[in-house]
Amino acid sequence: MPSLQRRPMQHIDRKDLYTNLETRIQYLHSFLDFSSNDIDALIAGSKYIKALIPALVNIVYKKLLQYDITARAFETRSTSYEGPVDENLNESSPQILHRKMFLRGYLNKLCSDPSKLEYWEYLDKVGMMHVGQGRVHPLHVEYVHIGVTLSFIQDVLTEAILSHPRLRMDKKISIVKAIGKVIWIQNDLFAKWYVRDGDEFAEEAAAPEIEREGYLHGKKILHDGSESEAEEELVSAPTGGCPFANLTINPNKKLDSAPGS
Repeated sequence: MPSLQRRPMQHIDRKDLYTNLETRIQYLHSFLDFSSNDIDALIAGSKYIKALIPALVNIVYKKLLQYDITARAFETRSTSYEGPVDENLNESSPQILHRKMFLRGYLNKLCSDPSKLEYWEYLDKVGMMHVGQGRVHPLHVEYVHIGVTLSFIQDVLTEAILSHPRLRMDKKISIVKAIGKVIWIQNDLFAKWYVRDGDEFAEEAAAPEIEREGYLHGKKILHDGSESEAEEELVSAPTGGCPFANLTINPNKKLDSAPGS
């Protein structure tokens, strides 16, 4: 009986995983089998996901305000602060309305084109901004709260999509699987800024550049869904510097399916 042939083992350069974002994304895509099928599912399902965003944003902030340790971030910009928190903080407080706006923009960004590296660059930047880097006024949110919030978002989206009355089951499954992969890649792009793995390469990694929130490479890329297509094209004209200049990659470059291929 002939022996089964094993697929050739791929080489993954460990140093590149910590110093080259494109390599890391390609590795994650390859490991998770994130393919054109997932991209198609996300694009096809984007209108259903976008319809959920307003309710999802409210649900997320209602959850975050249930705990003093997560509510602290909205007043002190740090979940490690252990002083008192304003008990009158609520979903209509100015700082909460401001944060809701950016969460709407972020969730809309998840519905954009994941075949472009810029999509994953911004998800990486979101991770960076929560560890006190890349912002004029630093924000420090401990990882335990990040991970559980991502899981909460995934849970709400999964239930909403699987219970949709007009989607075929095969479409529901493909959308849920694609969203799950995106959220777990986002989870990794948070973790890379928190965990200490790869610290020996820190001096060779690209230094972050301070930019306005919702911007990448000097251009506005988060939109809350209220802008027209013409306005979105206008604000996305390329300007400014690149915080990932050492990566020497094109933000509009289409990603290969696997590292080293």
